[in-house]
Amino acid sequence: MKRAIPVVVLSIAGLVPVWLYQPSAGSSTVQATAPAPSSTSSGSAGSSGGNVVTSSTITTEKGPVQLQVTFDGTKITAVKMLQQPDHPQTEAAVPKLVAETLQAQSADIDTVSGATITSEAYKKSLQATIDDNAKTAAKASAAKTSASPAEEASKTVDGTAVDTEKGTVQVQVTFDGDRISAVRMLQQPNHPQTTAAVPKLVAETLQAQSADIDTVSGATITSEGYKESLQAAIDAKG
Repeated sequence: MKRAIPVVVLSIAGLVPVWLYQPSAGSSTVQATAPAPSSTSSGSAGSSGGNVVTSSTITTEKGPVQLQVTFDGTKITAVKMLQQPDHPQTEAAVPKLVAETLQAQSADIDTVSGATITSEAYKKSLQATIDDNAKTAAKASAAKTSASPAEEASKTVDGTAVDTEKGTVQVQVTFDGDRISAVRMLQQPNHPQTTAAVPKLVAETLQAQSADIDTVSGATITSEGYKESLQAAIDAKG
């Protein structure tokens, strides 16, 4: 029996570390003011991507409230709580607030009973992200609109090749928006009267901004072929 005592003691000593060991609980990182658990809810698989907007932190007597909202255009696809009060009523309220947000697609949602302070801060934070997303969308739209004229500034269209008894006539027209800014002869009859007529035809085109121009005396055939090719280029531009 005396020999058995050390064995028992050693066994007990070996178990002590096991009794004292406690597995560490998972933790989430939140910003500043106070530690709070994270709660994430998404409306669809579209929660990845899109415009992600993070609200400023709203400090309440219950604790800080901060949201991260994902938008697909103007549609709210996901809401994530970055900071929230560490309180059972808040934890119960957040899924309801998120679900109502995804359904209403706005901050015009009901306050959750028992979590009034958190609900009001949530709605205020949510509205801030919606406003921020709208401003971002407006800027993107304005940038796209302002870029459109530049894309059309150097649009060049070839008119049809018109065969005449003097030779082939074809023009190339450059448009600045709807305005004709340049006309170039791609093909023209090799004739002195045509050579003299072309600058007059081009000058009249730039002034009239259409194919409704006068025929140049002595170059009637070339003039008619020019106007036909010009009108085809205008029509093709749309």
